[in-house]
Amino acid sequence: MDGAYISAFAALAGTAIGGLASFTTSWVTQHAQTKAQRRAAERDSRAAMFGRFLDEAAKLYSDALQTNRDDVTGLIGIYALTNRIRLLSTPEVVEAADTVVRVIVDTYLAPNISLHEMRTNWVENHVDPLRDFSEACRKELQQF
Repeated sequence: MDGAYISAFAALAGTAIGGLASFTTSWVTQHAQTKAQRRAAERDSRAAMFGRFLDEAAKLYSDALQTNRDDVTGLIGIYALTNRIRLLSTPEVVEAADTVVRVIVDTYLAPNISLHEMRTNWVENHVDPLRDFSEACRKELQQF
């Protein structure tokens, strides 16, 4: 083989390898960025859903402390959120959400309490029906 052919072949091979390396590096970088963006979007979506659940649960729990109700139409929103959580979240978060809904329903069925009794439950007895749910959500969001 002629030396010119060997030089030309080496130059072409070097160019091809360099181009392939550049393409591979770009593809891997783009793939990693896309994956990170998807995970961040998923985390933000879950955080928003958990926030909506907490808002709805707090409103319903507050209402349940003050009123007795046999009408379940006010609970539809939180049941829908609970089932959305069931679709996307870990079993720990789902169980905590189910527990919150049970507490709300039980509170509606219980006698109303005064502001003083509520303060006693919250401050002295450390009763917070949303705490376990919040902590389970934080653990799940930290995994992202």
